[in-house]
Amino acid sequence: MCGICCSVSFSIEHFSKDLKEDLLCNLKRRGPNSSKQLLKSNVNYQCLFSGHVLHLRGVLTAQPLEDERDNVFLWNGEVFSGIMVEAKENDTQIMFNRLSSCKNESDILSLFSEVQGPWSFIYYQASSHHLWFGRDYFGRRSLLWHFSNLGVCLSSVGAQTSEVANQWQEVPASGIFRIDLKSTSISKSVVLKLYPWRYISMDNVIKECVSSLTQISENLPTFVSVVANEAKLYLKEPVVPLNMMLPQASFDVNCNNISSIPPTRETLQVFLTDGHMKEVVQQFIDVLSIAVKRRVLCLPRHEYLTPNEVLKPCDRKANVAVLFSGGIDSMVIATLADRHIPLDEPIDLLNVAFMNKEKTRSTSFNKKRRKQKICEIPSEESSTKAAAADSPEKQFSVPDRITGRAGLKELQAANPSRIWNFVEINVSLEELQELRRTRICHLVQPLDTVLDDSIGCAVWFASRGIGWLVTQEEVKLYQSSAKVVLTGIGADEQLAGYSRHRVRFETHGLEGLNKEIEMELGRISSRNLGRDDRVIGDHGKEARFPFLDENVVSFLNSLPVWEKANLSLPRGIGEKLILRLAAMELGLTASALLPKRAMQFGSRIAKMEKRNEKASDKCGRLQVISLENLSIEKEIKT
Repeated sequence: MCGICCSVSFSIEHFSKDLKEDLLCNLKRRGPNSSKQLLKSNVNYQCLFSGHVLHLRGVLTAQPLEDERDNVFLWNGEVFSGIMVEAKENDTQIMFNRLSSCKNESDILSLFSEVQGPWSFIYYQASSHHLWFGRDYFGRRSLLWHFSNLGVCLSSVGAQTSEVANQWQEVPASGIFRIDLKSTSISKSVVLKLYPWRYISMDNVIKECVSSLTQISENLPTFVSVVANEAKLYLKEPVVPLNMMLPQASFDVNCNNISSIPPTRETLQVFLTDGHMKEVVQQFIDVLSIAVKRRVLCLPRHEYLTPNEVLKPCDRKANVAVLFSGGIDSMVIATLADRHIPLDEPIDLLNVAFMNKEKTRSTSFNKKRRKQKICEIPSEESSTKAAAADSPEKQFSVPDRITGRAGLKELQAANPSRIWNFVEINVSLEELQELRRTRICHLVQPLDTVLDDSIGCAVWFASRGIGWLVTQEEVKLYQSSAKVVLTGIGADEQLAGYSRHRVRFETHGLEGLNKEIEMELGRISSRNLGRDDRVIGDHGKEARFPFLDENVVSFLNSLPVWEKANLSLPRGIGEKLILRLAAMELGLTASALLPKRAMQFGSRIAKMEKRNEKASDKCGRLQVISLENLSIEKEIKT
């Protein structure tokens, strides 16, 4: 994972050889292991490339990369499949080698069509003056752009100051874009050539899967236009289309005989008695397990340590963490990660809770923990100042903490040999407000709703991994060392996990549900993934999304909707049915029956500050720092 940036100036007298201080700082936080800048000058334009690397595989490869023909490459991605990358090789170098050998546009598109895994990139072709850039099909890696009459800037993350922040927008995950820098400098207008994603079926029928050019252009300045490439070239979609098939018989009638049954394990077992359904569930487990395996094994481990270090299991550090609520998504991810991560390596389970001052119901816990007087977790800047509070066990006894602890017991029972680090991350109102203002608000931008604020803040604190490690023996401060953070995003979108899926099913049946699922997956890049990548990446960690592995999505897309969800059944069974059945087959118990609960409600961040807000409202708390306030803060600190 990396922070990548390219700043292009068409005005030599206004060109700066350095990025703005706050933008450079934000990029460095994403890539703490290597930082490098490269300047390319031309009579018509200047390009400043900035690369900041989080080292995760192969030999540490500083970015930007440059070849003998003056081509420049910035890569923020992971090649999990599609292109051969050996265990000790670096995928950035492999991708650049392949790009350097491309003879034309078609070769470049073929290369990116092969890659399976998350990516965003910037590639400068010196001979043609072309700047290529884009994000993967799902938009799992952030890339922003902003335009001015003096130039163009592309970056993994935006600036913190409001005068610049308002100009940043997410690069649509609609395909790959190309700018002719020489032509732009002469015409003083930016023309973005789009090479869209398309699906080619077996009978060679082309299905358009790209937003209209007008839609992409509508929020851009008047001097920027988006046009289709003249050659009508395209990238091949990495997943098969959604199966929109409907059952021949009435689905509702078929389900009436079990719709009144309460959510129990016995109800789920009924489905597993069907031989076809049992086979489908096993296929789902297999494809998801491979996706998790790819995401937990491409990491440097203790084979590089000395023999003495290898012999100390108690000193092992976790390389992988899971955003963990104890719900069905995170439980299945943790269970499959347990299959593939070396047994002597701990797994961090990151569980976030926001202070709930109105909580009065007591929760029992042992005398050892009562004596410890568990406090709220201190801020990153003052981690030694743990502020005591009245009955903190009550204040942070939110739904996700309760289900998280129950999930921990299930995992410990399934594999008692594994060290499961359950990290209780407690956030006070004061800390939330301070760190939202100074660190989080610009990461969530350009998204700006109450929902974006709630999820962005919750994910930021959770992935930071600073909290309390609670065991039977002690309670101690803990900071997760894991560079990879697994998240369950993508499960609800594909498996009808949201309440709006149930509403759509009740009003428009399976046909409406199919359309809702298709819409959810189509907008996941702009609604979720860029934001989550920026938020998690701010800690020098990489977000990985097993449910959005190309093979997992293709498998689920190939199934008829009733094999994935049965919304005629009650909550806790009907939504994400196939995932619940997989959990049963994996030996999970209570978590297989937990109804969907959104992170903002489970962690209790929703309504923490204002109780009359709607999720879709614009959030005033996400306003970034003005230049004036930023300079005042710096004066105070100095």
